[in-house]
This record gives sequence, structure tokens and C-alpha cells, in this order.
Amino acid sequence: MVRWLSRFFHFLERYLIARKSLPSLTEVALACFRDQVYQELKARVRNAVISLIDQESEGEQIDRALLKNVLDIFDEIGMGQIDYYEHDFEPAMLKDTAAYYSRRASNWILADSCPDYMLKAEECLRREKDRVSHYLHSSSEPKLLEKAQHELLSVYATQFLEKEHSGCHALLRDDKVEDLSRMFSLFSKIPKGLDVVSNVKSSRTTTAPTV
Repeated sequence: MVRWLSRFFHFLERYLIARKSLPSLTEVALACFRDQVYQELKARVRNAVISLIDQESEGEQIDRALLKNVLDIFDEIGMGQIDYYEHDFEPAMLKDTAAYYSRRASNWILADSCPDYMLKAEECLRREKDRVSHYLHSSSEPKLLEKAQHELLSVYATQFLEKEHSGCHALLRDDKVEDLSRMFSLFSKIPKGLDVVSNVKSSRTTTAPTV
């Protein structure tokens, strides 16, 4: 609609508006859309998008192209800035992401071995990167990964690293190089993550008694 209006009133746009230093037709049209449509619907749109993201997290197929078109509205309404995306959508999305991984991690930590848990954590982080590449704004990637890493790794680090038959000590004992490499890769990405691994390893190291 904005494109066609700009064509219909091309003479005004080119001469009168420029001469009088008035806002362009595009700026006025987007401002009207923002005030009369966007402000009324943004909460419903945000909740619908987050619901679709949750469905995708559960393994359901969603229309990613449609989702990107919807999210582009948050970007376009800022006329080149991402303020509306960062204020009206991103905080709720990040909160939902953290809650989702908190629920998942609390179940996985009880049921899975340390290697299995790490595989799931690795897959979750890969999925978040994939999500950003398809429909979220690129600025969301570090924030999403931080939320996921905190809930999946930081919160339960000691608990799954110390699992009796599959934790860090067992992996070292059995020379599980691939699993240890994955552990290093995951924990090197979180604050003081390798310190946690080192502390767990040290706490399980036994010293032979002196004769």
C-alpha cells in the first residue's frame, strides 16, 4: 500500500515534501500503521509467534517463511532500527526460551547419562543457531545461546558431571575421548565452565596411601 501511495503521489513526494522538509510518505504511512494497527496487535502477534517457536521446539513443522515475514514487521516498524523488536518481542521470547530449557533440563538430568545429556545440550544450541539463521534477528543469537547454556549447563553442571557411572571421572577412566572433547567444547562457552570441570575432576582424584 505504501509503495502504491508513493507512486500515486510521486509529484508531492519529489517536490513539495522535499521543499518543505516534511516527513516522507513512507515515514507517515509506517507511523500510521504503527499507531493504529501495530500497537493494537503486537501482544497477540508476539504470543502467537512464541507459541509457534514452542511448537517447533517440540518437533512440529512450522512455516518458517511466514514466521520471518511476521517478525520482519517488528524490524520494519522501527524504520531501520531494531528498537521495537528488542522491546516488544525479544524479552518475552528469551524468557520463554529460558523457561523451556529449564523444564527440559530438570527432566533430562534425572533420566540421562552425562554423554546423552551433553548430546541433547549440543543439539539444543545448534537448533537455536538454526532458528536465528531462518527467522530471528541476528542480534538475538548471543542472548539465546546465553539463556540456553545457562539452563542446560550452568544450572546442572556439577550434578551431571558427577554422575556415578557416566560423569567426568568415568569418562576419564574409560578414555572416552569423543565425550570429553564434547564436554570441553560445551563448557568452554560458559563463564568459568572449564573451572567447574576441573574442580569436579580434582574432587574425584584419589591419592594412593603412603606406606
